[in-house]
Amino acid sequence: MAIEKLSRKVLDKVWGSPHTQPWYANQEGSKIGEIWFGASDKIPLLVKLLFTSDNLSVQVHPRDEYAKKHHNSFGKTEMWYILRADADAKIAIGLKETITPERLREASLSGEIMDLLEWVPAHAGDTFFTPAGTIHALGGGLVVCEVQQFSDVTYRLYDYGRPRELHLDDSIAVSDLFPYDASKTPVDLGGGKELLAECEYFRTERWAVKGALACAVPEKSTLYIALSGSGHFAGQTFEAGDAFEAEPGTEAFSVDAEDAVFLVTREP
Repeated sequence: MAIEKLSRKVLDKVWGSPHTQPWYANQEGSKIGEIWFGASDKIPLLVKLLFTSDNLSVQVHPRDEYAKKHHNSFGKTEMWYILRADADAKIAIGLKETITPERLREASLSGEIMDLLEWVPAHAGDTFFTPAGTIHALGGGLVVCEVQQFSDVTYRLYDYGRPRELHLDDSIAVSDLFPYDASKTPVDLGGGKELLAECEYFRTERWAVKGALACAVPEKSTLYIALSGSGHFAGQTFEAGDAFEAEPGTEAFSVDAEDAVFLVTREP
């Protein structure tokens, strides 16, 4: 089995940023919002890099059952690992208090939802886990590595007056209308590895590489995203912003770098 270097799909967004280095050169200074890594269909996960200069919409994603019924899609549980954050950068996950569906609709139409959200500071190195059904929003001034179920079903509740469709009926049908603590404390696994998040859809680790790191034969298709540094991954050169996929049965390999960090994710 071969180890494949993944292609990248670059998406401009109104809330995107020209400041995408070192993960993407962006010599044109485009407002890049997302970079998708093109993994195979052997792993039902999508990994993205997100670059924000402004708030994203207030949104929510459905669980599997609702997404299957209405979109013939997976639901969307996701996690964020913060790579870079401005001093005042924030994210919103969950609500400050329990509310009714009627109040959620009214607050979404009036903009009051911004005051109902639980906004928390975001710092480089933070991890946040966002199950489907959790109302959330990314603020500006962030670079984020996102791991999610392979789904693009998003319901917008509020979008700051931008000329885009809202999805209030679907949002209200799937939203959890109560507070939620999304922050995750890494678990030290030894050898420079930390467990960032684990759920029924994915297990995600952070690997710090200083020298040579031996990698065992993966039991499941696994994605390796270079978050910082440069060197060699299974004999292929890499730099920050590159990603690789190793299938089950791939021969054991090594990562060689003076000082690098990888996000590693697979199905649990």
